[in-house]
Amino acid sequence: MRLATIRSGDEEVAAVVVSGGAVSVGGIQDPVGDCWPADLLSLLESGRLDDLRSYVDGLGEAGAKELEARAIPFPEVEYGPLYRRPRKIWGIGLNYVEHAGDLEETAPSEEPASFMRPDTTIIGPGEEIRLPEQSGRVTGEAELGLIIGREAKNVSEEEAPSVVAGLTTILDMTAEDILRKNPRYLTRAKSFDTFFGFGPQLLTPDEVGETQDLTVATVLNGEVRRENVVSNMTFSPWFLVSFHSKVMTLLPPNCTN
Repeated sequence: MRLATIRSGDEEVAAVVVSGGAVSVGGIQDPVGDCWPADLLSLLESGRLDDLRSYVDGLGEAGAKELEARAIPFPEVEYGPLYRRPRKIWGIGLNYVEHAGDLEETAPSEEPASFMRPDTTIIGPGEEIRLPEQSGRVTGEAELGLIIGREAKNVSEEEAPSVVAGLTTILDMTAEDILRKNPRYLTRAKSFDTFFGFGPQLLTPDEVGETQDLTVATVLNGEVRRENVVSNMTFSPWFLVSFHSKVMTLLPPNCTN
């Protein structure tokens, strides 16, 4: 299942993405006649995402056609960020050896270079990135984001996929000149407002296949500026979930990237 947050008037609401567009989740009745939580953050926190996926998957041909008929066509869909209050955003620095070389740094080999960033960095697709006066060189890079779907503490790498609700795309901005002054400035270099493009879609794991085979590409004005494969990461996504669950309890809808 594919989910997104779309703008509906002055609100940002959860939607199921179908072949022809997006259908507001709040307007889909559950099997007992109630409605699902209307926004994606509440849906994740409720623990009902798997129920919604099972319900949509089980609609049958007639139900699927009805859902398609209610969809807002893609040209009319205005995406927001998946949600704005994830509680924790764990970022991983220099997780590709190649990128570490670009910054004239040595990629960590024993433990990941983790940092946390505030949710005031979050923007949605198409929103303006504000360049800070403190930096003369801001760069952006696409990242793979993992959305936590259930409470996780001290999970193993093998257990990690079971606590992940889905995957998404991240546009990770960096005040590179600040970072180059001193690697200890990493958190500040990542934490300016609008430095975290979040979404537009959340894909449940069954939509993705082998995570290690995914290609992550940074595209600017139709041109691929950077491209890499998840299997080239020093620390795999599942290792990162396990590692950070041993630092602090991970909760829905925390995000790692």
